[in-house]
Amino acid sequence: MRVLEVSSFVAAPLGGMTLAQLGAEVIRVDPLGGAPDHSRWPLAPSGTSLYWAGLNKGKKSITVDLRSAEGQRLVTRLVAESGPDGGIVLTNAVGRRWLEYGELVRHRPDLVHVQVEGHHDGTPAVDYTVNAAVGFPMVTGPEGHADPVNHVLPAWDIACGLYASLGILSADRRRRITGQGQRMSVALYDVALAMAGNLGFLAEAQVNRVVRKRLGNYLYGGFARDFATRDGGRVMVCALTRRHWADLLDATGLAEVVGALERSLGADFSTEDDRFEYREVLAGLLNRWFARHDLAEVRAALAGTSLLWSVYNTFSDLVADDLIASNPMIQVIDQPGVGSHLAPGIPLAFGVGARAPVARAPVLGEHTEEVLAATLGFSDAELAELVERGVVGPAPAERTAV
Repeated sequence: MRVLEVSSFVAAPLGGMTLAQLGAEVIRVDPLGGAPDHSRWPLAPSGTSLYWAGLNKGKKSITVDLRSAEGQRLVTRLVAESGPDGGIVLTNAVGRRWLEYGELVRHRPDLVHVQVEGHHDGTPAVDYTVNAAVGFPMVTGPEGHADPVNHVLPAWDIACGLYASLGILSADRRRRITGQGQRMSVALYDVALAMAGNLGFLAEAQVNRVVRKRLGNYLYGGFARDFATRDGGRVMVCALTRRHWADLLDATGLAEVVGALERSLGADFSTEDDRFEYREVLAGLLNRWFARHDLAEVRAALAGTSLLWSVYNTFSDLVADDLIASNPMIQVIDQPGVGSHLAPGIPLAFGVGARAPVARAPVLGEHTEEVLAATLGFSDAELAELVERGVVGPAPAERTAV
């Protein structure tokens, strides 16, 4: 499979990288000098974007003057003349008529084209505005907090990118059977709205007329919360089932006390409903236990139980942890401009044993001449002439890590 990706930021680049990690040849097309995400934070000391490198692993990179008619014709030819495994476009670019399905399909009748959008009508949006519009910041944060609370994870970008890659795989399979291409679009807002509906948030508001309140770190409809240890550690605990709850009480020695409370209230804490209703009094009892123990003692008490729990880590804690270095998904790569560092491959595991090597991200424009020569048959002289006239970018001078 050969995919041409004209994109920036998270959703479309993630979709392309997912396909590359599954074995597709993904050619990312950037304007001369790079798209807006090429220098996005965080940056390595050399100025190389760690963000860009992280979302473009395993791809090929070409740079083209996308504003010129000649540059646009080059990209169109890459779509049209990319062989039976090509003719697949993934983009979130807007306002480029020459890159739209209606134009490209004239040159490639079996075109598979995925357009990532903000809204289904084509109006723009980003993860942060979509999240605000759908309502999640109004139920996130401390109980009683008046203002919206955003989160740093671009959840809808991530889901949108995965939907885009799934759509391409589905359309390619259909094309191999029927010979017909497919026009598709996926909107960030629709992804967020779908999940708000799938999780029952919309039906709860409509059918039950419930205005969901903030709960801090409690779990809505069950029992889960964070607890601080005597030495300043913090642990997240989730008791989702009867067995989880029983193991939590056994580990903390609170079974007898909680049993007496249960009888006095006429409650049944083996059910999620009652654990949620009385969450604050139950958390108060557990707070005292955690506050009287150091983190090492808490780890020892909870280890081996069925309870779902984890210590809170920073990203710095995580990269210093031998556990992630021993994860077969994580490998060490040498990224130009960054140096050697831990990098993830695709989370999917196929069979048992070693995973495929993690491929680094390209340097911007690294494969321009290679792709144009292999796909369109340009000679060295023709490529040099295109570079000289500024139609395509020159071979990059790789940045070195500082």
